Amino acid sequence: MTRGPRRATVKDVAALAGVSPKTVSNVMNETVFVRPDTREKVLAAVAELDFVPNLSARSLRSGRSGVIALALPDLATAFSADLVHRVVQAAHERGLAVQIEETAAEPKREHDLVSRAREHQVDGLILNPIRLQDSIIAHDDHLPPVVLIGEVEQHKVDRVLIDSRQAGYEVAAHLLDRGARRIAVLGGETGASDATATSVQRLEGYHRALREYAVEPDASLEIDVEEWSMRGGAEAAEELLGRGVEFDAIMAFTDSIAFGATHVLQEHGLEVPGDVLVTGFDDVEHARFMNPSLTTVALDRRAFAEAAVDLLLTRIDDRTSPPRAVAIPHELVVRASTTR
Repeated sequence: MTRGPRRATVKDVAALAGVSPKTVSNVMNETVFVRPDTREKVLAAVAELDFVPNLSARSLRSGRSGVIALALPDLATAFSADLVHRVVQAAHERGLAVQIEETAAEPKREHDLVSRAREHQVDGLILNPIRLQDSIIAHDDHLPPVVLIGEVEQHKVDRVLIDSRQAGYEVAAHLLDRGARRIAVLGGETGASDATATSVQRLEGYHRALREYAVEPDASLEIDVEEWSMRGGAEAAEELLGRGVEFDAIMAFTDSIAFGATHVLQEHGLEVPGDVLVTGFDDVEHARFMNPSLTTVALDRRAFAEAAVDLLLTRIDDRTSPPRAVAIPHELVVRASTTR
């Protein structure tokens, strides 16, 4: 049997570069500062020998894969795309690769990811469940390292969040301050059996603002949105118009919903903000460039992603410390869609 050429080793690279194997390892792992001239010698030797690090052996020695998983309910949204970008960036800066998954709000997919973590295919998970009762978090007491992102409230694992109740209150109060009294909500319906944690909390903030401004709530102004997308927002706006109820503002629970709703309002001859004030949530890039530009809730998604990755790394290193919750500040960004 004829064997192929022998694969270069760390020792081969070290000998060619005139450095120690440890220095080669430091250059490859980027964990320790190495002088630029030494680094160049090592990289030149790596290129000349066509050296490929043995990641499997490294994983066996450390017990880690160097890979984490990020699972979001819907990867098609603008918010998800930007969050994935931020998490991958933060992970790369910390020497990690990221496996991206879409759960589509299906509990089985979360279970599959947890199984992979237990089998050491990934070192830990960042999950974004939409309801606690559907998540594996509520049903498993022996979890691998996990960090939750989003509004699901629990005390079993680490969590990164924004205060959606307060944000919902601030948006509704802003609309009330602008003179609106018939504020339609797209994304939340009181008593909806399939309500997500996000919709419940933002709706609670909305109701708090109504109480403080002595405005009577009207259930006919609350519309559940099954798909939090532009199409979902358009369908919700059509349903709102079809109900024949008066409204002077729309509080959409995502920017995408607001985009779809604004399109439908304009198709029906209603002006934003002249006839109807409109707000969103997330401050995705399109919010600044739609016509009119969208008033929305912004958060530092880089800080959000970095907090999630750092919490996960800490948990991977120490599984015994109490769970932590990190709140990322938010800001109401006022633009043309609520400025008359």
